Amino acid sequence: MRSPFEIGGQRIAPGTRQTVDLPLGVMSNQVPVAIPVHVVHGHGEGPTLFVSAAVHGDEVLGVEVIRRILKHAGLGRLHGTLLAVPIVNTFGFINHSRYLPDRHDLNRCFPGSPNGSLASQLAHLFMREVVARSQYGIDLHTGALHRSNLPQIRADFANPLTKPLVQVFGAPVVVHATLRDGSLRQAARERGVAVLLYEAGEALRMDELSIRVGVRGVLAVMATVGMLAAAPPHTRPPPLLAHSSQWERAPRGGVFRRLRKLGDWVAAGERLGVVADPFGEGEAQVLARAPGMIIGQSHLPVVNQGDALFHVAQLGDSDVSPDLLDRLEQNLLPSEPD
Repeated sequence: MRSPFEIGGQRIAPGTRQTVDLPLGVMSNQVPVAIPVHVVHGHGEGPTLFVSAAVHGDEVLGVEVIRRILKHAGLGRLHGTLLAVPIVNTFGFINHSRYLPDRHDLNRCFPGSPNGSLASQLAHLFMREVVARSQYGIDLHTGALHRSNLPQIRADFANPLTKPLVQVFGAPVVVHATLRDGSLRQAARERGVAVLLYEAGEALRMDELSIRVGVRGVLAVMATVGMLAAAPPHTRPPPLLAHSSQWERAPRGGVFRRLRKLGDWVAAGERLGVVADPFGEGEAQVLARAPGMIIGQSHLPVVNQGDALFHVAQLGDSDVSPDLLDRLEQNLLPSEPD
């Protein structure tokens, strides 16, 4: 018989599940605030994996991904322990905001401090209670407000901890991303915890395709590390690897008309959109500086000079299908939502 799993002063018996509140403090109106963690402690031995969302409070898509994972029937035969944290940044989630009340970006405050700012204390609590108990992690993110991302994994290609997991997640694109100071991914790596970062969709919006890619990817990683029974093999192609990417920006201020979309393959010099003045007296072309795939885009039609409009990933010699997004939708959207 396995030992109970201990977290936040609670003991969860093998074969059971429980939501544990990790208290942080009180809001200005004296309402208590905590990080809720749903613990699924399997009968069988295995690793501990955390899945987190809403580190940025307006990135709600990952909350739905975690909800569906917690409904998955395979968790009844789980090996190891799943720590599901659908809402890390409680303050931002309540206020539909990316940030905490102190205006800090939580994903620049790890590993945190017990005596620092509110964001630093929250980061410290999450590291101490969740990350320190885990061997693996998957952090779910979206694009910013009015900006959407093609489903993708961000990873350091040189990191031996995450390299085996990148392929099995099944996102159509994997983008090389070095570690940023203060990020959860960096702090976890310094403690030997392998963390994948999933980016898809837009802040404060649900997107069924992005949700399904995320759910499928998390379950595939859990199967790979021995927590779930192996799923039937998929015939989907391997992910496209992007060693670099760049944003194409507005050459002037004005009204933006988008001509290309997420998942499109573009050639160097190709026209992506047009920025025109409101009087019809002039317009400027937004051109791709290098060939690649559009993995992120802005939805705002009113732009200032220098605004980021298209995120283009350079895919090297990858065999890119022009209908990648259409094929992904056909594979994942044939039935009713979960």
